[in-house]
Amino acid sequence: MRNRRLGGLKFRRQMRVGPYIADFLCAERRLIVELDGSQHADRCDADRRRTRYLEAKGYFVLRFWNDDVLRNPEDVQEEILAVAGP
Repeated sequence: MRNRRLGGLKFRRQMRVGPYIADFLCAERRLIVELDGSQHADRCDADRRRTRYLEAKGYFVLRFWNDDVLRNPEDVQEEILAVAGP
């Protein structure tokens, strides 16, 4: 997602949105991509609150498990591009 290599979209890493830090934020598409490790399996309620907050601020939030990103990066990229649109 660096240097506009993903569909020409500009993503910024570790961006503050209110009380939260988004893993990757594309301001022009109001899109946040969150990468979740195994620690998130025990934090489902907190993650839901976080997502609701970000959506209330006008962002669309995509979440991927780290494992999916490592094993299926093309699928993850395709999903991001499908949501981001042309």
